[in-house]
Amino acid sequence: MNNILPEFQKFIAQRKLAPENQAPFYAHWVSKFLRFSNTRQDKPLDLRIQMFLDVLKKDEKLQDWQFEQADNAVKLYIHHFLSNNTSALSPDAETAAEKKYPDAKTVQEKIREILRIKHYAYSTERTYIDWFLRFHAYLTGVKNKDWQTQSVDEADVRDFLSHLAIKQRVSSSTQNQAFNALLFLFREVLKIDLHDLSKTVRAKRGPKLPAVLTQNEVRSLLEQLKKKDSLLVHILYGTGMRLMEVARLRVQDIDFGLNSIIVRAGKGDKNRMTVLPDAVKNKLKEHLAAVKKIHEQDLVKGFGEVYLPEALDRKYPNAAKEWRWQYVFPSAALSVDPRSGKVRRHHISPSSIQKVVADAVRKAGIPKHATVHTLRHSFATHLLMNGVNIREVQELLGHKNVETTMIYTHVLRNMSKVPISPLDTLLADEACGKNR
Repeated sequence: MNNILPEFQKFIAQRKLAPENQAPFYAHWVSKFLRFSNTRQDKPLDLRIQMFLDVLKKDEKLQDWQFEQADNAVKLYIHHFLSNNTSALSPDAETAAEKKYPDAKTVQEKIREILRIKHYAYSTERTYIDWFLRFHAYLTGVKNKDWQTQSVDEADVRDFLSHLAIKQRVSSSTQNQAFNALLFLFREVLKIDLHDLSKTVRAKRGPKLPAVLTQNEVRSLLEQLKKKDSLLVHILYGTGMRLMEVARLRVQDIDFGLNSIIVRAGKGDKNRMTVLPDAVKNKLKEHLAAVKKIHEQDLVKGFGEVYLPEALDRKYPNAAKEWRWQYVFPSAALSVDPRSGKVRRHHISPSSIQKVVADAVRKAGIPKHATVHTLRHSFATHLLMNGVNIREVQELLGHKNVETTMIYTHVLRNMSKVPISPLDTLLADEACGKNR
């Protein structure tokens, strides 16, 4: 099967659009589509694609994942590998030779499509599209370049990233986010490799220690919380989970028997296990009972679905309504899913969690820049203070390298071994002299 459309196989493997061992199967589906398409040259391309997929749907031997793979393969071949230059498929098809690049709206759709094929988060989808629009506005507004007719290359990307650092004074993390978004745009959408970006002005970020609260400060913060917010913030601090990890937590990921929580698809799309604090178990059980009643009411009204990751709703059509898949901290209201258009109960808004913590920090009078993530830093530091092995802390936090976790040892050193000021030594000596 490796001899089928070898260039297409190389294309999807190099860009990691699918696991390398699946590339031949993607090529297999495209080969089948091409044979199907060549006998229907009188039909528009979009119709040929739909007709091909309709034929596959009727094949009872074909499993859902195979149909999805075929669908993705054809879209990747037409819209990305050929970049919509479909003259090879139909002599009457409109070629892309007349335009250097697709229009901005088409590019947005391509970004959205390929991100969904690769199962990126919806927040990433919005971020990458936003950076494309900002880059497009920079080209047309600052450099006076026509996106569709003039060549755009790494020099333009370099200038844009330098512009962010010099003119807009963005942070290093924001500039890196822009770079990743544009790298994706050029490699995956426009099929252009970016080479020399070494002359880019980088936003500088010096070494910084994370802000950490003392245990007394954490206690004071927790005391400011309203009853409805208390459980969520207790879990944030007691587990060391990130903001979105708590927001996306599902019922089935809590194990009361093992006192553990499974964090799925965390940073780097990794799963890990963290501790379930004994102090929250009873309140969490009461909370879940209340959430279950809301879920049952949604089901009676004809709703009750949640978003399932990685197209599991296609493989398991009824799973989205099952209790185990529901969010532990659901939204107060139903909403329309922007991808599927279905009415669902999403998880709690991340911004509402951030506001709760910010208000508690203010009411507690804590004079530090403390955020939701500060609770994660505090969790790690306090574990080390209590003698927990750094490797175990690394596992609980989900850090790939122990060097990342080592930063908390520096914080711990600063908190526990503060040197005595020479002023205190001087005054202490004077006090001793007077007492003699």
